[in-house]
Amino acid sequence: MKREHSAALFAQAREVIPGGVNSPVRAFRAVGGQPIFIDHGEGAYLFDVDGNQYIDYVGSWGPLILGHAHPRVVEAITRAAQRGTSYGAPTEAETRLAELTIEAFPSIELIRFVNSGTEATMSALRVARAFTGRTKIVKFAGGYHGHADMLLVAAGSGALTLGVPDSPGVPPVATTETLVVPYNDLAAVSEVFDRFPDEIAAVIVEPVAGNMGCVPPVEGFLQGLRNLTTRHGSVLIFDEVMTGFRVAHGGAQALYGITPDMTCLGKIIGGGLPAAAYGGRRDILSLVSPAGPVYQAGTLSGNPLAMAAGIAQLEALREPGVYERLDRLTATLADGLAAAAREAGVPLYQTRVGSMFCAFFTDGSVIDEASAKRSDTHAFATYFQTMLEQGIYLAPSQFEAGFVSLAHSEGDIARTIEAARAAFQKVASGKE
Repeated sequence: MKREHSAALFAQAREVIPGGVNSPVRAFRAVGGQPIFIDHGEGAYLFDVDGNQYIDYVGSWGPLILGHAHPRVVEAITRAAQRGTSYGAPTEAETRLAELTIEAFPSIELIRFVNSGTEATMSALRVARAFTGRTKIVKFAGGYHGHADMLLVAAGSGALTLGVPDSPGVPPVATTETLVVPYNDLAAVSEVFDRFPDEIAAVIVEPVAGNMGCVPPVEGFLQGLRNLTTRHGSVLIFDEVMTGFRVAHGGAQALYGITPDMTCLGKIIGGGLPAAAYGGRRDILSLVSPAGPVYQAGTLSGNPLAMAAGIAQLEALREPGVYERLDRLTATLADGLAAAAREAGVPLYQTRVGSMFCAFFTDGSVIDEASAKRSDTHAFATYFQTMLEQGIYLAPSQFEAGFVSLAHSEGDIARTIEAARAAFQKVASGKE
């Protein structure tokens, strides 16, 4: 495929934007080459500025569960825009989207809309600290909850190590109250609570980790977190920015039957526009201003365009058979990728939860950040570039999840599996 126009636009962008991109993974540095610049999306497909077409499994990193430019969403946005793009005042649409969300998530009794997942998690943790009167928080190595200072934390040398900043510009004082433990390691979480039994305000977790690939919880892990936080009076926060309305209509908490105290949502609830939310028990959320003393605000929170898009998308997801179709398509894809890798003799650990999936280039199981990092990133780069040349657009990182949408057809899935056969053969030939 020729991408001269993309290359020229990337060079132009680097003159005015750091690294030429507005989110780091878009730069393709993990897989080599240069990013493609998108002209438009339609259904399951992306079209770049050079006229190339791709089957898209990124879906704007998850929110486009109906596909690109879905008519219901476009119509809703258009109608809303004709009435004005922002008011900084309440609208009926905010209440409607809140009702649709609460209907799907019984654990949420009150909800506050914000503009990004980072805002949602940052605000939820502030409320949890206020509710408990405590300061320490527990997160999991490899779990990403946005780029707030207190959450940009490396694990350090052991499970009980206090967090150290994972980015220049983050002062050490911002992360000293953040405790980092391995994902899926309930014993490590228990040890942290033994050491700080009355100091932990909250445990925040992606119930299905989506930022070290797609890593499901091991049996008993989420229930164990529920038990520990209840016993110690800490708030359990599910970061379902990625999994909410993605792995099931009620998110991972519905899929696994666990009730958190607070939930962070994003991606799908904005219908492709910037929107996120945090919600939970009434006694906790009642602390949020103006009902309570915990301050959080945003001029564009509850933006009418985003609310309209979110309502259109969530109403579509209430229709019968939606999640059964997503599950069937994604299972076919994941099973096909695994079979193609076996045929080529390429070590692969394939994961899937609902319509999220990931192919790890490793011969061992992946249950946490350490095991994910054993993946062969050079093999993944070869796989990625070969798939891209065949018109398959995957996330340009071994450590990102892929997403299937309702716009994907059985034919798209079959074509993708055929492309993967060629890609795995190329990976295998490079190892000979």
